Amino acid sequence: MAEAHSAVAFSFSVTPEGIDVNLNHEALKAVWKSGVRSWKKRIGRAKNQFKNGVYPATPMSWLFIATIVLGTQLAGYDISFGLIGWMQTHIPWIRDGSAVMSLYSSCVIFSTLLWVAKANLMKYTLKMLLHYHGWMYEPRGPMTTRTKIWMGLVKLFGGRKPLLMSYQSALPKISVPRVSDTIDRYLKSVRPLMDDEKYKRMEGLAKDFLKTLGPKLNRYLHLKSWWSTNYISDWWEEYVYLSGRSPIMVNSNFYGIDAVLVHPTNIQAARAANIIHAMLLYRRELDTEQLNPILLSNTIPLCSNQYERQFQTTRIPGIEKDKLVYMKDSQHIAVYCRGRYFKMYIYKQGRLLKPCELEVSIQKILDDQSEPAPGEEHLAALTAGDRVPWAKARTEYFSKGKNKASLDAIEKAAFFLSLDDEAQDFDADGSLDTQCDSTKMDKFGRSMLHGKGYDRWFDKSFTLVVLSNGRIGFNAEHSWADAPVMGHLWEVSTADDRSLGYTEDGHTKGEPEMPPPNPIRLEWELPKPCIAVIENSLEVAKQLLNDVDLHIIMHNSYGKGFMKTCKVSPDAYLQLALQLAYYRTAKKFCLTYESSMTRLYKEGRTETVRSCTIESCEFVRSMDDPAKSDTDRIKLMKAAAEMHQKGYRDAMTGKGIDRHLFCMYVVSKYLGTDSPFLSEVLSEPWRLSTSQTPHQQTNKLDLVKHPEHISAGGGFGPVADDGYGVSYIVAGEDVIFFHVSCKVSCPTTDSKKFGRSINQAMQDIKSMFCNTR
Repeated sequence: MAEAHSAVAFSFSVTPEGIDVNLNHEALKAVWKSGVRSWKKRIGRAKNQFKNGVYPATPMSWLFIATIVLGTQLAGYDISFGLIGWMQTHIPWIRDGSAVMSLYSSCVIFSTLLWVAKANLMKYTLKMLLHYHGWMYEPRGPMTTRTKIWMGLVKLFGGRKPLLMSYQSALPKISVPRVSDTIDRYLKSVRPLMDDEKYKRMEGLAKDFLKTLGPKLNRYLHLKSWWSTNYISDWWEEYVYLSGRSPIMVNSNFYGIDAVLVHPTNIQAARAANIIHAMLLYRRELDTEQLNPILLSNTIPLCSNQYERQFQTTRIPGIEKDKLVYMKDSQHIAVYCRGRYFKMYIYKQGRLLKPCELEVSIQKILDDQSEPAPGEEHLAALTAGDRVPWAKARTEYFSKGKNKASLDAIEKAAFFLSLDDEAQDFDADGSLDTQCDSTKMDKFGRSMLHGKGYDRWFDKSFTLVVLSNGRIGFNAEHSWADAPVMGHLWEVSTADDRSLGYTEDGHTKGEPEMPPPNPIRLEWELPKPCIAVIENSLEVAKQLLNDVDLHIIMHNSYGKGFMKTCKVSPDAYLQLALQLAYYRTAKKFCLTYESSMTRLYKEGRTETVRSCTIESCEFVRSMDDPAKSDTDRIKLMKAAAEMHQKGYRDAMTGKGIDRHLFCMYVVSKYLGTDSPFLSEVLSEPWRLSTSQTPHQQTNKLDLVKHPEHISAGGGFGPVADDGYGVSYIVAGEDVIFFHVSCKVSCPTTDSKKFGRSINQAMQDIKSMFCNTR
């Protein structure tokens, strides 16, 4: 209760002498500073919106133009072709003023008009330039003169010192492909997966769709693309993510883990404090838009729209579909520790707490010996189970009183922190050339993917997990953004954690300037029916997590360095290795999903690259064909790699297959029209679902100088009941991490067996190249 008493700004009592008012000046001072901080943020946002609205022009360029215009007028030269004189004689409030004020006012108005025209000319010229994607299709090697000129123009019209959102209004819209083009690409992608009879049947369905329903559905998509910013993204978020009624744990959420080759401290509170502080510094840069936008080749901007919901965002369960709720600001985080929930403040007197002050707060939580309230320990299982029971329970048991206040504290927090009472680690001696037992690494990955099913708040935009031995990881909800955005935060935070550093005994550096606010224990009153719902959700979560077979491979025999000497794209190289590994394991090919981004367009998210192609199948068969020489195999591999690269480029530039078909399917459902072709296409299982984790999205960490700081990346659960989920990160010149997941209940899948097959495929491909040298 001490915190509650100190939070009261004033109190009064009625006495015979009158009303006695007592003011708490410290509380009023805190209120004042909080208000000042809030208004500073509002003014800052308004200022940034103005800057972004006129970018690539700048406010300083207005001053420059105004000075030139006024100077030339005073010198007797009229560069306005009489417009300034016309304003002086025809605009009443200018005409009625003095001669000097009339001149100055007219010059300011003309300068502003000229500046706005210049800003729009630059913006729309940049937008026109960004429609061009021919640079992506050029062969590897020196840049052509055409591309050099194009990139020079993009740099010229792209402005200087952009804010995070500066390029948003200049990004082009993604266009709707022609139905015939999408059908052609689709049929080519499934040809190696079907025998002649099945392919002929599918070809008939596709041609019938092209002649009848397809053009009608596409006209609706063209109408939507004219009216909306992006014809795909809102439906993708709504129907693929938020409308799902099954658990999001394992099925949707993804995870990331620590840079496992370094271990800066074993003290849990210290590591948590540094990472929290680093994340909050990142949030400050995000709020002020000082975070640099991602530029391909330091020139071509990617959409930054997804960053807006990184903090203070929660997925709220619904009966038919969920919704995302985003708060503009939060001065606390929510913490889970040994079955209890806490609200931990991150500001005091308008100042962000230092790492050493955050460590004090976290240590108080760790030292708290109070027992969980009935049902509290497993409460987060509601977010791990089916969505409908959680939605009903939220309405019935968390809509008033203590439960509502405590749930608000979690949902309005900047993010969620889980202080695990178990340790996770990695068996390696720190060298990059040592094969190591991955048993501990597998356990580490599973802890981040699902934990115990009740110790992560799966609805929050992300849960930061700090383990008892100082290791860290995260679990992220998927609907608000894709993995590269979360990877950006993780990369910056772990780099800043290294910069903040630790003392020799493992604590955070510095001394507290003031005692931080005490964490507040959240209170719950959970009736028995509510506890029953919690336990039912936990049973669902346990069945799901117990069915996860996860294996993490640290492949350190070679990496990107060797692949580049083969003159093959590293991503294509790895995709072909996965095709070879799957074929050898399953004795067949399968529909393969590789995630590609479409952030070259405004509000773009992802597209599918269908990695199993006619060319990749020919290469894979050749690897076990004794009649083929290594020279023949290399030719086939390079042809397959080129086809894969073309598919990746098509996906990035709006010429993908699956999002277009998905949107036509959505339109058909709105129209109440069934399409046998679309129904069959969208029901095909992705038995191999893959994704590459990007890294070095910032320049904060030089992995050439510090290879031990490579991140081990992250992964996701299996997409198909009888398939594999594979995430990989090319973590340096000599290291690649693979995260392989499948289901224990499937008799035909085994993550460790598939992992061995990946390692063997990687070794065989390397030997193939080495034998020809």
